[in-house]
Amino acid sequence: MTARPVGRVTRGTTGTNRLRRVDRWLARHPVIRRAADPLVVDLGFGASAVTTFELEARLRGVRSGVDVVGVEIDPERVSGARSQLARVRAGKTAFAPDARVAFTRGGFEVPTDRRPVAVRAVNVLRQYDESDVADAWRRMASRLQPGGIVVDGTCDEMGRVCTWIAIGSDAGPRTLTLSLRLADLPSPAIAAERLPKALIHRNVPGEPVHAFLAALDAEWTHAVAASAFGPGQRWRAALTAMTAAGWPLRDRARWRLGEVTVPWDLVAPRA
Repeated sequence: MTARPVGRVTRGTTGTNRLRRVDRWLARHPVIRRAADPLVVDLGFGASAVTTFELEARLRGVRSGVDVVGVEIDPERVSGARSQLARVRAGKTAFAPDARVAFTRGGFEVPTDRRPVAVRAVNVLRQYDESDVADAWRRMASRLQPGGIVVDGTCDEMGRVCTWIAIGSDAGPRTLTLSLRLADLPSPAIAAERLPKALIHRNVPGEPVHAFLAALDAEWTHAVAASAFGPGQRWRAALTAMTAAGWPLRDRARWRLGEVTVPWDLVAPRA
């Protein structure tokens, strides 16, 4: 680990329940459920630590013994998070007073004594240059337990549009997931505005991620008749049509949540 935190201070905007979609996905991931040492890092928690406490609350419901460490490069944010933790311990919040949460200063070097099984870094790399992504992935992944994952994601201010990339302990990206609130979804193409940094500038003709989003949007349009039975039915109809057309969509059981996951090879940027 390095003496100086790796990275820079970002805007730090956050909000209650903003990261619920990625938390819900992470809570169901086998890596959390099977870990012998279930340490999870929330990297870049921002101006408020509320999403770190929410992450611990959601994970403890599916895996006992989970510890969550919030990491921030800004020392004032770390100090503020520790003040929030004191209020939690005193029973003055809605979070469990015995929440297994701690906070420390750091960056992409992930300065924890134990190796985490997962690192959640949402709305962090979006504020960097695309050229910074590979090194950040490498640094975070190098700290993982074998078989662990880094989740590099982006979402809108309300957490209704969220996308993330799962990265393995070898720093290789595995999958891309889109998670959308279906109730008032105008079009799945809205996800293009919230793609992770590794992909957001690649949503142009000729790039695989553009082809994927265009196909998804087209099937959503074609499935308009199913909207009479609700947006969930329309979403499932669109994804069923994509599967029939040969798109290798994963995690069918999670379609009802407004999610769709594809292998990274399907959307990886062209050289």
